[in-house]
Amino acid sequence: NVIYTKPTFLTSDRTELKLSCSSFIVYILYVFLCVLGRRKQKAAKERAGLSKLPDLKDAEAVQKFFLEEIQLGEELLAQGDYENGVDHLTNAIAVCGQPQQLLQVLQQTLPPPVFQMLLTKLPSISQRIVSAQSLSEDDIE
Repeated sequence: NVIYTKPTFLTSDRTELKLSCSSFIVYILYVFLCVLGRRKQKAAKERAGLSKLPDLKDAEAVQKFFLEEIQLGEELLAQGDYENGVDHLTNAIAVCGQPQQLLQVLQQTLPPPVFQMLLTKLPSISQRIVSAQSLSEDDIE
């Protein structure tokens, strides 16, 4: 009786080929997830209120930024994302020409805990605005 056995070089080559293909697929998946992760991080930062401040000397840019921040803040609050919603409303207050009037409107429309959260975040955005102004003044010199 003769027992037929496959030559080992055929099975080991196939195994190596399978491992190489698997490794390649895993690498491609890893690269894809890294790129996707960076995009999500960037989007999360923007949603988190770290929006790039406009040129404060450009009235049209400031107005556009203000309206976008108000809208985004309202949308996030409606979704229950109070932290990020407040961040965007705070950005809008920081560039608003009449912040006291806007604060009065927000005090009447927001729930008291959300309005209090907004008040506690105002100093940090104000500092960001002052920093942005001093940086732009340094660019002029």
